[in-house]
Amino acid sequence: MNQEYINNMQTPVSNSDRWKMEYPQVRRDESMIDCYYGNVHVPDPYRWMENSESDEVKKFVEAQNQLTRNYVETQIRSEIEKALTIAFDYARITTPEKHGDRYFFFKNTGTQDQDVWYVQDSLSSEPRVFLDPNATYQDGLVGVYTSSFSPDGCLVAYGLSYGGSDWLKVHVKNVDTGVDFEEVLEQIKFTRFQWTLDSLGFFYARYPDYNGADGDKGLHRIYYHRVGSPQHEDVIVADFPDNPDWILGGINVTGDGKYLLVFPSIGILGAQGDTMFYYGDLSDGSFSGKDKLNLVPVITKFEAEYHYVANDGPLIYLRTNKAAPNYRIVGIDVTNVDESSWMVLVREESHRVLQFAFAIMKDKVVLGYLEDCRSKLELRNMQDGNTVLRSFDNDIEIGSIWTFSGKRSQDEFFFKLESFLIPGKVYHVDLTTADPKLSVHQEVVAAGVKESNLVVNQVFYFSKDGTKVPMFIMHKKDYAHNINSPTYLYGYGGLNVSMLPWFSAERVVFVSSFDGVYAIPNIRGGGLEQIANFYNCLRVDNYLIFCREYGEAWHRGGCLLNKQNSFNDFQCAAEYLIEKKYTVPSKLVINGDSNGGFLVGACINQRPDLFGAAIAGCGPLDMLRYHKLGTMGATASTEFGCSDDGNIDNFNNLFRLSPLHNIKMPEDENTQYPAVFLMTGGNDDTVVPAHSCKHAAEMQFKIGNHTRQTNPILLNVTPGVGHSYGKPTRVLVSEFADIYSFLVQALGFEFKPKQ
Repeated sequence: MNQEYINNMQTPVSNSDRWKMEYPQVRRDESMIDCYYGNVHVPDPYRWMENSESDEVKKFVEAQNQLTRNYVETQIRSEIEKALTIAFDYARITTPEKHGDRYFFFKNTGTQDQDVWYVQDSLSSEPRVFLDPNATYQDGLVGVYTSSFSPDGCLVAYGLSYGGSDWLKVHVKNVDTGVDFEEVLEQIKFTRFQWTLDSLGFFYARYPDYNGADGDKGLHRIYYHRVGSPQHEDVIVADFPDNPDWILGGINVTGDGKYLLVFPSIGILGAQGDTMFYYGDLSDGSFSGKDKLNLVPVITKFEAEYHYVANDGPLIYLRTNKAAPNYRIVGIDVTNVDESSWMVLVREESHRVLQFAFAIMKDKVVLGYLEDCRSKLELRNMQDGNTVLRSFDNDIEIGSIWTFSGKRSQDEFFFKLESFLIPGKVYHVDLTTADPKLSVHQEVVAAGVKESNLVVNQVFYFSKDGTKVPMFIMHKKDYAHNINSPTYLYGYGGLNVSMLPWFSAERVVFVSSFDGVYAIPNIRGGGLEQIANFYNCLRVDNYLIFCREYGEAWHRGGCLLNKQNSFNDFQCAAEYLIEKKYTVPSKLVINGDSNGGFLVGACINQRPDLFGAAIAGCGPLDMLRYHKLGTMGATASTEFGCSDDGNIDNFNNLFRLSPLHNIKMPEDENTQYPAVFLMTGGNDDTVVPAHSCKHAAEMQFKIGNHTRQTNPILLNVTPGVGHSYGKPTRVLVSEFADIYSFLVQALGFEFKPKQ
């Protein structure tokens, strides 16, 4: 370590003493200036940090990490890490899937780095390991990202993520022998794998022209891979050369194998924008692989979302928000695609959102609804989708359904329920009985977590424009309102991601060991699956996607030119907690990851007086250049807009909100910025670490060196890990230990380990 570069970093004398941080000296290139729309000049003095492989960037990261270690590496941190390790040491499971005659699921016994894939011959037989990435890749950085089984259940294609990267290496395994075929498919991201009915091969999408730079990936094209052949023999099935920004991984082969459905999007798998709809004829259930497939257009405008449910011949059932913000199911006959001929199978309901739908037992459909952030479940007839055959609402606890599995050819299905106090409960439904009942297939119990010790309440507060916003608040059962309570406010508010009830070990530690209050508001911009569980959902064929809090209107209310609503909702949540005497600003911590990092960065610029500390994880913070950097940048323009797309309104909005470009000392002489902790992964190719690096350097230069600023501004870049998916459990534990130790140091929080 170059000590001169570290520039005499200090260690605090005690937790309660204020001390002036000295930051590493960092080169500013004042000549780097961008010009927008002819007359707006924007300096970018740390542009050089976008080259993460340069020696200068590595030197910067090393110095920042050392500064952070000097601050958080205290004696109490080891106690915190021990408590977190115990809290994380509980079994985590996914929903079983039946393929052929076997059942498959993922499980983590507690502190394993990556989840292990298991198989069992029946629900009562002993599971055996199908694939253990921990044994194969001992650095703990490789995990199974997604998978798809052939219709006969004899083969499975699975994608491995290395170091949390979005780029996958895809293998094909023989289920009977457990042996992989020789071929390994590469240059793959943003795609499902969809098998032809004959089980000889599958469709997928990739970037064949990728040259190592995210800004120049080439076209996303759909290919067909015949198992047992090398990737260079894969044939192009479809592409759209006139639309290079389209993502083509939203593909389905219908259950009868007769059609390939393609849902082009600009966002990833349609999750960040609307979709179109094309289909190709596979009437004999196979694909020759010799010629391109003739794709027939059905929907040719990006104006709504469409998600495959089932089909009866050419009648394709889709869940959509077309003319239905809370979603409905329509049937489109691809031989007559005029919208006036669409059949409505399931009507939209005004008081709840259709969260998911899947066909089961030939002529039935399972519907999952979201009502005031609680999951509801119903069984209906495919011929009359508005008649309820069985409601399971009274049979399941208050919580959220995260994953499910079941096929139209099967007479059973599974789903997994989570809540703030339920780590995971997998239900099994046997439809062969006249009155189908739920049974608990497997239940997870986390050591030391008892519902009698913790409570979660849902409250509603009003945002700046009068919008009523829900928020969950968790604390001990015997909690008495105390304005000095350590309070943790977590938010996201974008890309359709909803903050629904889910179990979190680190949250339990905060409430239990800090006598804290943990709050999660459902701010506008939200709507899709909770991000911490997104990657588990990707592992199954029927993954849960698009579960919305209050429909598409809630999402639209917090994106593009409405993005400020997300920040207002979050700030009003903080004001509610202060007004109701849960806490005071000096004891209030805000945290957000990914889009939530954007949220945190913007809110501390706008209201530095409102928070005591802020933790921004892997956030897009340079909103004028985000679209040029990383996976999120390449796919999120439908969410944020773009600074150079020719729309000056988008530029003005982003320039006004961009965390990097709005850093300045508060005008109030009695106000400083809260303590700030920026965190990112060195291998993050979703939101590249340059965002956090540039932001840290700018904050330290403009804020940290100011005489009024005694609160620290720190950056930690964890080497070898990515955005979120695939982080080893030990890394998650270490990161939360850093966060909680940071709060002890910065805000004087008192950690009380359980005896």
